[in-house]
Amino acid sequence: MQSVTDTMHRPLRDLRISLTDRCNFRCTYCMPRELFGAEHLFLPKRELLDFDEIERLARISAGLGVTKLRLTGGEPLLRRDLDVLVARLAAIDGIDDICLTTNGSLLTEKRAHELAAAGIDRVTLSLDAIDDERFKAINDVGFPASKVRTAIDNAVAAGLGPVKVNCVLQRGVNEDQILPMAEAFRHTDVVLRFIEYMDVGTSNGWRMDDVVTARQIVDTIRSRYGLTRLPATAPGETANRWRYDDGAGEIGIIASVSQPFCGGCTRARLSAIGELYTCLFGVHGRDLRTPLRSGATDAELSAMLAGIWSARDDRYSEIRGEETENRRGDADGRVEMSYIGG
Repeated sequence: MQSVTDTMHRPLRDLRISLTDRCNFRCTYCMPRELFGAEHLFLPKRELLDFDEIERLARISAGLGVTKLRLTGGEPLLRRDLDVLVARLAAIDGIDDICLTTNGSLLTEKRAHELAAAGIDRVTLSLDAIDDERFKAINDVGFPASKVRTAIDNAVAAGLGPVKVNCVLQRGVNEDQILPMAEAFRHTDVVLRFIEYMDVGTSNGWRMDDVVTARQIVDTIRSRYGLTRLPATAPGETANRWRYDDGAGEIGIIASVSQPFCGGCTRARLSAIGELYTCLFGVHGRDLRTPLRSGATDAELSAMLAGIWSARDDRYSEIRGEETENRRGDADGRVEMSYIGG
């Protein structure tokens, strides 16, 4: 296996694969209805990477040092026969961890067990409020939090753990859900992770004033429960880990705005149409679908991937923090999170 590093000596270890740009939610911070309404044109099926192409790129990436795959979207469970793809990815030498990020709306008990049997190791679900009405307003399709909690139970029952739950916090929208969310998952095996609202893409009108920072999250929880910081479990880990002092479990905080972690980032992102992005905040992806479909050999594709990664110098979150503390989102062409996954 070849190991490749970028200009900041960061290895390539994680590949996040977007399976579709479609989602059945219209979350206000990701795919707001005014921009992703009934007239929005999603990618036609013929433009999406097929399973052969996804498997091939994953296998070539494993040869460059990738050990972890995360399947995202859009909503990845909208992709038909997902368990077939998972089984093929799980058979790749060098891949030892396959994760799925989902909104949970389609994660039935049967499907959770099928995915576990196929090779999914862990699942992360999105839940931005524990209150049904608040969550319905955020996802903007009337989907209740109670049904996501059922999906969480399905994932736990299928052994897809440790199951993680992501909660994106926005000031004036759901910061009052911090303690209710914490209380809902204390004394469970589910790891709740709070995420600072990020300026991904250009459609969410991001501004720094809307960010609930990691310090504010910790202070809010500490107003009721004792917390102790835990060490990272692996290099490049995105979440700061905290343990409840009373033994009720742990939480994570992803603080890419107030505490950037670019220096340890080992993640590349593959869009549903085969564009490789080396940063979540990327503007331009590198087209891999064209050479895939034009007869490029594995060696040629591997050289392309290695070349893209070795030239990487991304550290957007650190630069954002250095430039200003009240930056507004603008139309600078950054790729939308719904297109390449989180």
